[in-house]
Amino acid sequence: MALLGKKAATTIPGPTLDDFADAQRVLEGVAQTTPMEISRYLSEELGQPVHLKCENLQRTGSYKIRGAYYRMSKLTQEERSHGVVAASAGNHAQGVAFAAREQGIKATIFTPIGVALPKLQATKAYGAEVVLGGDSIVEPLREAAAFAERTGAIRIPPFDHPDVIAGQGTVGLEILDQTPEVTTVIVPIGGGGLMAGVASVMKQTAAREGREIRVIGVQAENAASYVPSLAKGKPVEIELGPTISDGIAVSKPGNLNFDIISRCVDEVVTVSDDESATAILVLLERAKMVVEPSGAAGVAAILAGKIKATGPTVVILSGGNIDPMILERVISRGMAAAGRYMKLRIPLPDRPGQLARTSEIVASQNANVVEVLHTRHGTGLQISQVELELHIETRGPEHAQAVLQALRDEGYEPRLDF
Repeated sequence: MALLGKKAATTIPGPTLDDFADAQRVLEGVAQTTPMEISRYLSEELGQPVHLKCENLQRTGSYKIRGAYYRMSKLTQEERSHGVVAASAGNHAQGVAFAAREQGIKATIFTPIGVALPKLQATKAYGAEVVLGGDSIVEPLREAAAFAERTGAIRIPPFDHPDVIAGQGTVGLEILDQTPEVTTVIVPIGGGGLMAGVASVMKQTAAREGREIRVIGVQAENAASYVPSLAKGKPVEIELGPTISDGIAVSKPGNLNFDIISRCVDEVVTVSDDESATAILVLLERAKMVVEPSGAAGVAAILAGKIKATGPTVVILSGGNIDPMILERVISRGMAAAGRYMKLRIPLPDRPGQLARTSEIVASQNANVVEVLHTRHGTGLQISQVELELHIETRGPEHAQAVLQALRDEGYEPRLDF
């Protein structure tokens, strides 16, 4: 995709730099100016200075309050009297609930039955009325539309509205204030609200100043609606696959978002769940940051070698709202993807001493056994065999291979379960 030129900046639809500046003024004292942290580890990986824009530390745990609050600030008193309504299973719900409370507006949020408990509790704590229904976001969207029609409540969209885009774009203004020398900005993309705002700010500023700023989007590979949409030149609806990055799992780009992104974004790459899990683990260990899978997408792209940059690079950590139970599984998956955690299944002769022997072999390689399961009922076992399941911590891929080879050298046949 070609870079945006100086003259082309004037053709960007949606908010102008003045609109973004107005949103920043309205949000002062509401949205925090989140920290910008240098990451030496990621800088070494990319070969360029990497800065982390920590929207995971924003109030409500994500950037979403920016767009929701600014959209509500534009409502008339008559519109406010009818309240607002939204459908969401995550960060948008919390953003709308918080923004409505701050402006004294009644909020009703429709959300799927399976919404994560921490997100549900937070949304209620901000004062919204929460209505549960449906196994996916489809039914809440339908119910929210019917509620708006019935009551006159104003729908607050998650991404496809110029006021929402203007609010989210204030992240871009902060990036330029905090890291004015930036040459590359990496942004997670779902429906495109954050990306449209940030990309528009970057390209309009770059054109005004006569310089170049690359903008790269990152999507989950099983929810990458922008890839076929950009290829066809129009928003395309896709069938979503399973992904841990639920915050950017959107089946179709927003119309205005697509118009902006198709003009302003230089490249869109995708990352797998394993790559996102690895990124979460790196952020925990190296940056001491708790980041949800969607928010870690940009870091995942760097670690997977999918990003090329030629100067100071900013990665937006868009959110930190991750269920502790999901975090536990993601950490395990991330350690496995990094070669630091193995689950092995080993068929053994059913005779005394085999468990002790395999433990000795693992210990001789200075690896740590954290869990053991011993069963006689594994699929495909001979009647004279048992199966040993070992969960092992290692120092990385080379160490993991050394443990496997040591077991094989002693005549065992270990197989990786994940």
